[in-house]
Amino acid sequence: MSGLPYSPGPGMESRCGNSSAGQTGKGRETQGVHGRTRKSGLRSNDTDGIERRCKGAFSVVGAGNVCFVDTMKFCVLGSGSKGNATYIEHDGAGLLIDAGFSGKELSRRMALAGGDMDRLVGIVVTHEHHDHIHGAGILSRKYGIPVYLNEGTAQAGAKRLGAVESLHHFVTGGLFSVGPFHLHPFSVSHDTADPVGFVVESGERRLGYCTDTGMVSRLLLHRLGGCHGLILECNHDPQMLSDGPYPLHLQQRVRSREGHLANADAAQFLGELLHADLLHIVLAHLSDTNNTPELALETVTAYLATLNNGFPVPEISLGYQDRPGKMVSL
Repeated sequence: MSGLPYSPGPGMESRCGNSSAGQTGKGRETQGVHGRTRKSGLRSNDTDGIERRCKGAFSVVGAGNVCFVDTMKFCVLGSGSKGNATYIEHDGAGLLIDAGFSGKELSRRMALAGGDMDRLVGIVVTHEHHDHIHGAGILSRKYGIPVYLNEGTAQAGAKRLGAVESLHHFVTGGLFSVGPFHLHPFSVSHDTADPVGFVVESGERRLGYCTDTGMVSRLLLHRLGGCHGLILECNHDPQMLSDGPYPLHLQQRVRSREGHLANADAAQFLGELLHADLLHIVLAHLSDTNNTPELALETVTAYLATLNNGFPVPEISLGYQDRPGKMVSL
């Protein structure tokens, strides 16, 4: 299934070329990705302005020339049982994986992270739980953004999603495109209708997203291998879960094959995914009750340091529940 028609944003040359130096004038009006008019605020010979606006996406090569640098950026806007959303940007377009906060909160976090709602070409949804789908319908209606999800999630989450600008079904395991992003959804093990993770590819970069899974599998290893960036669940410490306030039935759900990934399991899985071109890992969906950021980070880094496979340990950061994490460039 193909995505919606897409054109690079203003000034987003996909190849090196002349930027029409010598033309002057005030900021031109251009159509946003959903037909909304906005001012670029740049003269066509304002290469400094282009560099500032695109935040590192371009570099100047010679007088009046601008060359595109193939960089994918992403930021975990929030991750945990109270809400999840991840922003990805490439070639002037933005994509959201999940929208589990209110529309107002998502807009606030997007602004804090340096993202741009006007760049969004789609929202893709992993599953129908409230903390992943809550704000998708609101954003879709307000900004005219299409929503993509599989049929099982669409049926199970219809009431939570509500009306949307446009709804598109993908097939788990099948490829589809949204703007410049090429996505491969794969099955994960969670207690919902048809939960998925994603590999998102654009240009020469691949980002893997996998949370809300109670187990790892050969399929996950196959799909997430070779990514330049990874967002992986690192949900709980088993001892903290046992000693904590969760009743037994809830502990059993978290530990189950359809629950959430423990720190040590995530660490071992990441050890299998290491390769020379893996640049950044974000540890996500940490439990506020049964984990700490320090413990999750220590468990993963300590395990990876013991490996002797010849691959460097990539940069590792955290996804937070209460604020956006780092904007990462791949």
